[in-house]
Amino acid sequence: MKAVVINCTLKPSPEPSNTGALTEIVVGELEKRGVDVHQIRAVDHDIKPGVQTDMGEGDAWPDIHRRLVESEILVIASPTWAANPCSIAQRVLERMDAMLSETDDDGRPICFNRVAGVVVTGNEDGAHHVIGQIQHSLNEFGYTVPGQAWTYWNQGPGPGSSYLDSDAGKDWSASTGRAMASNLVAAAEALAARPIPAPPS
Repeated sequence: MKAVVINCTLKPSPEPSNTGALTEIVVGELEKRGVDVHQIRAVDHDIKPGVQTDMGEGDAWPDIHRRLVESEILVIASPTWAANPCSIAQRVLERMDAMLSETDDDGRPICFNRVAGVVVTGNEDGAHHVIGQIQHSLNEFGYTVPGQAWTYWNQGPGPGSSYLDSDAGKDWSASTGRAMASNLVAAAEALAARPIPAPPS
């Protein structure tokens, strides 16, 4: 089983990423369960604006799209900015919109029988809102989003420390992240055994 994890931090490599640090909990649990995980820090790639799978010369999205199609599990990780997913996460979701019109050899939407989850960080609240926005988009594209397929960390109301600078709440975020990974694998295995059929014509 394969997974793609797209870290939508605004920080390019090799700068430490709070969102990436929490995502590593989920990655570790997926790998523990035998999943082959490929991580992408989206800001390091030239993902051009648009809503097509290939936006032309230099566009990095077609290779990312190929990895999505080859994987049963997707994790989108985003920091919270102004109580919303960051601009990089929005760019990724906009490019995924093209998948709505793609089908497999059996006529099923290309995202059917794949599962998805969300990781969110931020030093202020808004995580549930961000999770809801991203999960809705992924579900609309055709991904199955299992129950509790998310984890998050924030410092609470008002300015505060970032994930890498604080130990507050990390145990909860880690245990929730491990549960998220377990739920994603269980749902992916169930769909592999009993795939969702093509929609009725």
